[in-house]
Amino acid sequence: MSLRLIFMGTPAFAVPTLMEILGQGHEVVAVYTRAPAPGGRRGLDLVKSPVHQAAERFRLPVLTPKSLRNTEAQAEFASFGADAAIVVAYGLILPVPVLEAMPLGCLNLHGSALPRWRGAAPIQRAIMAGDKETAVMVMKMEQGLDTGAIGMAERIAISPEMTAGQLHDRMMVVGADLMVRALAALARGSLSFAPQASEGVTYAAKITKEECRIDFSKPASEAHNHIRGLSPAPGAFFEVEGRRVKVLRSAIAEGSGPAGTVIGENVIACGRGAIRLLEVQPAGKGAMRAADFARGKGLPIGTKVG
Repeated sequence: MSLRLIFMGTPAFAVPTLMEILGQGHEVVAVYTRAPAPGGRRGLDLVKSPVHQAAERFRLPVLTPKSLRNTEAQAEFASFGADAAIVVAYGLILPVPVLEAMPLGCLNLHGSALPRWRGAAPIQRAIMAGDKETAVMVMKMEQGLDTGAIGMAERIAISPEMTAGQLHDRMMVVGADLMVRALAALARGSLSFAPQASEGVTYAAKITKEECRIDFSKPASEAHNHIRGLSPAPGAFFEVEGRRVKVLRSAIAEGSGPAGTVIGENVIACGRGAIRLLEVQPAGKGAMRAADFARGKGLPIGTKVG
């Protein structure tokens, strides 16, 4: 049985879910996404979101309201007569009239093991915290921030070297499959929802520019998690002689010394232990192997970074 759906999403993360929904024969009557934003060469062109572009390829109606809080936008949303709305990294808050407009509810695909990491940056925060496992979940939305009941979940292991980018790409695929399975159960009337646990709640605050600087006074394991949790974007960084260098991949290394001091080839001492740089991106340049960076200006032993 197919459903009549509204899809709401913006970044590339949401595109596989939209594609899977269409592939399963559901009718997508409207796609909501963020309005085109300045980008392209020199930032002079208005660039449509990845979801916007995907929707246009399938000739789906696309709406880009700045807000859903006004009565006109809410009336238009309800006018589509959809059974449910599917929300994947949309970017706008859904007010109560929108949440209540769908007979079968608004289902959100969330990238964490709720109630851990509610909020804006669950993928990055899980890795930065050193979590060994996370999940992607189908949640029935309510007014609170990621507080809704859970319909389906799929656990995902986080390996010691996995970056946020790699976890993001894994979740895109797993999440798309999970959502269509949830929709199949919803169409049969067999999708049940369980309340989230009241204990273990944490919040995944939006990543700020200030926290991207690597703190080498922390143990090497924490610096390593910080680096991979921010890779590839926005990217953890240090500065050396006025140059900013992003670190995209690292490894825990042996050695000790004053925190933030280069103690070996591409090895920097931390508060406890050290990390080895594997891939970096100097300001104004592309990503490169740390070994190639070392052949240029590099990081001579004894250099202080921070």
